[in-house]
Amino acid sequence: MTMNAAGQRPNEGVIAGRVYVLGDNVDTDQIIPAQYLNLVPTIPEEYARLGTHALAGLPDTMPAFVPPGATKSPYVIIVSGRNFGCGSSREHAPIALGAAGVRAVVAESYARIFFRNAVATGELYPLESADRLCDVFRTGDEATLDPADETIVHAPSGRAWRLKPLGAVGPVIAAGGIFGYARAAGMLAPRS
Repeated sequence: MTMNAAGQRPNEGVIAGRVYVLGDNVDTDQIIPAQYLNLVPTIPEEYARLGTHALAGLPDTMPAFVPPGATKSPYVIIVSGRNFGCGSSREHAPIALGAAGVRAVVAESYARIFFRNAVATGELYPLESADRLCDVFRTGDEATLDPADETIVHAPSGRAWRLKPLGAVGPVIAAGGIFGYARAAGMLAPRS
């Protein structure tokens, strides 16, 4: 079994749990503010601390993503609008979300660099929806997401939506990112 940068198992299987809902243009400063970029994700203690600051840049009017004193978020899925992860090129952004316990983001579209960093790190599935799901879901709703089947189900209503295929990047994410995938494919030597 391959591991991500923090030595954890990568995403696999059906994801079920609570949803955190955001709108359009969520930028990397909101996902992980600059003052936390000195945390080194390959050091387990710092990886965990990085997760406690995920979405700390959101306005104070938003519900806390990681409750005070907690080390993880109660939300495993983020549902967002257009252009998720815009702004600066922060590899820390998907890592912080993954460290907080997020396993997938479902957005209408992504900033290219966030999508690439999510794939490269293997921290979470960056799935796209042709539908504006951030107008349907509410923070705290339960959902079931199946990356392999490319569907998300809104538990309160039972409604299901088809998501856009991940294509060739799906196995990269499932392997724990680009290095896990390269090791599994024999392109890199296994970790000792």
